[in-house]
Amino acid sequence: MIASARDWDNQYESQANRTWRLTVREHEDGRVIVYGVYTTQFQGERAARAGELIPANSDTDYDYLAPVIRRVAEASGCEQIAAACIADLPAQEI
Repeated sequence: MIASARDWDNQYESQANRTWRLTVREHEDGRVIVYGVYTTQFQGERAARAGELIPANSDTDYDYLAPVIRRVAEASGCEQIAAACIADLPAQEI
């Protein structure tokens, strides 16, 4: 796992009515998957899931991931935690 972010609408996740989760994972062959999940316990609301698979990239930095994380967050209803997920990416030397 490269980066992740989670949030929920109650004091404890186990008691939450809504949860949001974004995850970025990298396979040893270089492929990266970004996926988001929004769940709800409220009647009439729909849960949402979205994800993107990125082919192996020879780039060692993760600059290309921020736009992908934002797209997946928007598609899955997890916009409010996109910045936290991006902030959790590995630090890069400047």
